[in-house]
Amino acid sequence: MESLLSGFQAEIGSISSDIKVLQEKSMDMGLKLKNRKMAESKLAKFVEDIIVPPRMVDIIVDGEVNEEYMRTLEILSKKLKFVTTESTVKTSMALKDVQPELERLRQKAVSKVFDFIVQKLYALRKPKTNIQILQQSVLLKYKYVISFLKEHGKELYTEARAAYLDTMNKVLSAHFRAYIQALEKLQLDIATSNDLIGVEARGTSLFSTRREPLKNRSSVFSLGDRINILKEIDQPALIPHIAEASSQKYPYEVLFRSLHKLLMDTASSEYLFCDEFFGEESLFTEIFAGPFAVIDEHFNTILSNSFDAIGLMLMIRLTHQHQLIMSRRRIPCLDSYLDKVNIALWPRFKMVFDMHINSLRNANVKTLWEDDVRPHYVMRRYAEFTASLIHLNVDYGDGQLEMNLERLRMAVDDLIMKLSTQFLKSKLQSVFLINNYDMTIAVLKEAGPDGGKIQMHFEEVLKSQTTIYVEELLLEHFSDLIKFVKTRASEDQSSTSEKVISVSEVEPLVKDFASRWKDAIELMHKDVITSFSNFLCGMEILRTSLTQLLLYYTRLSECVKKVQGGSALNKDLVSIQLIIHEIRKFSRTF
Repeated sequence: MESLLSGFQAEIGSISSDIKVLQEKSMDMGLKLKNRKMAESKLAKFVEDIIVPPRMVDIIVDGEVNEEYMRTLEILSKKLKFVTTESTVKTSMALKDVQPELERLRQKAVSKVFDFIVQKLYALRKPKTNIQILQQSVLLKYKYVISFLKEHGKELYTEARAAYLDTMNKVLSAHFRAYIQALEKLQLDIATSNDLIGVEARGTSLFSTRREPLKNRSSVFSLGDRINILKEIDQPALIPHIAEASSQKYPYEVLFRSLHKLLMDTASSEYLFCDEFFGEESLFTEIFAGPFAVIDEHFNTILSNSFDAIGLMLMIRLTHQHQLIMSRRRIPCLDSYLDKVNIALWPRFKMVFDMHINSLRNANVKTLWEDDVRPHYVMRRYAEFTASLIHLNVDYGDGQLEMNLERLRMAVDDLIMKLSTQFLKSKLQSVFLINNYDMTIAVLKEAGPDGGKIQMHFEEVLKSQTTIYVEELLLEHFSDLIKFVKTRASEDQSSTSEKVISVSEVEPLVKDFASRWKDAIELMHKDVITSFSNFLCGMEILRTSLTQLLLYYTRLSECVKKVQGGSALNKDLVSIQLIIHEIRKFSRTF
C-alpha cells in the first residue's frame, strides 16, 4: 500500500508541473492573441482608410452626380484628408501605391463636380427662371459639392464662386432695372417746384394754364388716404403689368414701398442662401453691388425732382419700418443701405420744407389778397400741410420736425397778419383772422386730438381776436353807451360836485337803448351770420358779444340808480331778465 501511494504522489507531482507549463503557455497565447487583434484592428482601419475600392473609382469616374455621388465624394474627402494628415501614413509603403490613384480621383472628381455645378449655376440665367425655387430645391441639394471644391479644389472653387457672383449680379440687376422701369410708368406726379404753400393759385407761370388748378390739387398739402401706405407695409409688392392694365397711377411712396419690399425679400433670401451654400456672408455684398447701383441711380433721379414734402416724410417713415422688419428677421445685410436711404431723404425733405417757408416769407401780399373775409387758401394749405406732418409724427416724436413746423407757423402768422391789414376796416380784419384761425384749429383737431403747441397758439390768437371783434361790433351799435360806461360810470361819484352824473346825461342813453336794443341785436345777429364761415364759431362769438353787452348795460343800470332823480328813468330801463331772455333765444339756435 505504501509503495502504491508513493507512486500516486509522484504522478500527482508530475501532473501539477504539467498544469503549470500549460498555464504559462495559455497566458502566452492569450497575450499573443490580444496583440494580434490590436494589430489587426489598427491594420484593418488603416487598410479601410487607405484602400480605394473599385466601386468608388467607378462612381467617381463614370457615375452621375446624384445623392450616391455625394456620399462617395464624402468618403473620398475622408481618404484624402487621411493620407495628408495622419503621421503614420506618411512612412507607410502603401501610400506610394495609393497616393497617385487618390490624386487622379481627386482631379477627376473636382473637374466633374465643377462642370456640374457651373451648369446648374448657368440655369439661373435663363429668362423667367424662379431663382429662389432653383436655389432651394436644386442647388442646396448639392451644397456638399461646394464644400468639396473649397477643400480639394481651391482654384475651381474660386471660379465657381466667381461664376455664381457674376450670374446673380447680372440677373438681379436686370430684374430690378426691369421692375423699376415698369414702376416708373405707374408714377403719379404730385408736386412741382411751384406747388408751395405761399404760391398764388391763379396760375403760377405762363405755361401752367392747362394744368389742373393748384387749389384743387389737395394731395400736395393734405395727407388723406396716403397714410394707408404705412399700414400696408407687409403687403406683397405691386405687380406692374396688373396695375398698368387697370390704368392706375400711384404717388411715389407706394412705388417706393413696393421696390423696397421686393429688395428686402430678395436680399433676405440671397443672404441666407450665400451663407448656407457658400458659407460666406461677404459674397452677398459683392452680388448686390449691381442691384444697389441700379436702385441708387433711380432713387437719386427721383429724389432730385421731388418737391412733395408729405411724400418724402412718408418715405422716411417707411424706411424706419423697413429697418424694423429687417431687424426682426435678424438679417443685417441691408443695414448700411437703409441708413444711406434715410440720410438721403432727410436733407431733401428739409430743402422742400424750407422752400415752403420761403414761399410764405417772400409772398406778394397784393397778388395773394382777395376781398373776402372767408378762410384764405394759403391758410387752408398751411393747416392741411401742418396737420399731415403732425399726424406723421405721432408715434415718432421727432424734435427736428417739430422745430421746422414752428418755423413754418411763424412764417404763416406774419403773412396772415399782412393780408389782414389789406382790409380797411379793423372789424373786417378781425373777421378775416378769426375765420382763418378757426379753420386752422378745426383742421389740426382732425389730424389728432393732440395738436400740441401749434394748436394752442392758434387757440390763444383766436381768443384775442374774438375779444377785439366783440368790442368793434358793440361799438358799431352802442358806441355812446360803451363810451359812457368806460369813462363816466367808472368814476368815483362822491369826490366832487363837478363830476357828478346828472339825469340829463344818462337819459338819452337809456331811452336810445330802450327804443332799439332788439333791432340792434338782430342786426348784430345778421352781421355775425354773414361774417363767419363756421356757423358754430359765429354763434359762440354772438353769445360772447351779447353777454358783453349785458355787462355794459348792467353797469349803466346801476349808475342810473345812483343818480339823483334817476328813479324817473325806471320806466325806460329795460329789465336785465328781458335781455337775458333775448340772449337765450340765440343760445338755443346755437
